[in-house]
Amino acid sequence: MGFVGGDILEITYNHSIIGSGSLFLKSNEDGTLDLGGYRSNDDANMITGDLQMIDQINATRGAYETPPVAWDMVDNDELKKISLMSESPVLADWTITSISGAIWGGKGKPVGDIQGNTNAATIGLKIAFSGRVRRL
Repeated sequence: MGFVGGDILEITYNHSIIGSGSLFLKSNEDGTLDLGGYRSNDDANMITGDLQMIDQINATRGAYETPPVAWDMVDNDELKKISLMSESPVLADWTITSISGAIWGGKGKPVGDIQGNTNAATIGLKIAFSGRVRRL
């Protein structure tokens, strides 16, 4: 099959308080997926005097920085729903569906600044996950 990238078709969420829904993303825009897990620290000074490596390994949470999310300001108001999920201590179930056929998911919530661009009708979104993002 080769290597296939491309658009994210849909992101779905299911939150026990706010409800469930779908987010649609602007086409032909980049997103960044971090599966999470354990990482070795990238510090050139993590070495002994006789040049033996000191390997510092720490846990990191998974995350997905999405392409711009389409924002229907009148009816669906994705900005309000994303903001409410960010405020909530309850994590939602998320699925991310790629045009390639790959689907990722996990429990998480929106983090960072939640701002809507009123001219472009889009929202910047980063979803942080509890633990690793997994392939579904």
